[in-house]
Amino acid sequence: MTGTGSPHRVLLAAGCLLAGLGVAAGAFGAHSLEGRLPADALAIFDTAARYQLLHALGLILLGLAAARWPDAGWRSPALLMLCGVTVFSGTLYALALSGIGWLGAVTPLGGAALIAAWIWAAWAALTRT
Repeated sequence: MTGTGSPHRVLLAAGCLLAGLGVAAGAFGAHSLEGRLPADALAIFDTAARYQLLHALGLILLGLAAARWPDAGWRSPALLMLCGVTVFSGTLYALALSGIGWLGAVTPLGGAALIAAWIWAAWAALTRT
């Protein structure tokens, strides 16, 4: 499959978009929020951007793997990774900007999804490629 909607291209595009947004978020945090948020909130925001960028690269890698081994089942761990980074980083961004404490209780769900996505991807790599 080589069309623009093929699974590996969708994963690559999602990873690239997530990376671009992560760079924008990091720059926003470093240049616009410094002095406006307490240091602990800035650290939370930085963690969100860092994890977003790392998992954007993960999605790109899964897209490359899907191009190389199209039948290995990369879409499911990629979707889980995308959901995980959305919940993990999203709740951290919201927590840093709003100070709403209960958001911190939701963040580990995103982290668990990220861990599961990496384990699932490892399983796919070992059993289906």
